[in-house]
Amino acid sequence: MTDHQLNGTASAEGTRAGPVFNPPTDIIEDKSGVHLILDMPGADPESLDVTLDQRVLRISARSVSTAPEGYALVHAEYRDGSYERSFTVSEPIDTAKIEAVFKDGILRLTLPKAAPSPAAKISVKAG
Repeated sequence: MTDHQLNGTASAEGTRAGPVFNPPTDIIEDKSGVHLILDMPGADPESLDVTLDQRVLRISARSVSTAPEGYALVHAEYRDGSYERSFTVSEPIDTAKIEAVFKDGILRLTLPKAAPSPAAKISVKAG
């Protein structure tokens, strides 16, 4: 799996306000698949977007720091912005069995490896 770093700020892209964060990621591979663990504190679960298109896995989410209802924000060190990360997956993946769970600011992805295709005999027709 190859990591594509996305650096800079979203305002430079002109599409989003605030900085773009690269979430720290652990990647674990075993015989059944590839497992990713991404640290995304403050990410809004409704904004999470995970896509796998032509072996490129893209992960994004918005981070918004707000005080709970009834409280006033006195001090903030978390910044509003976006999380973005992209990887090239080297193994064929069974897209129907991908699992994603987001809990307590941690995104866990399981990308099961696809079963190998059997060898195929290709008939050649005389022209």
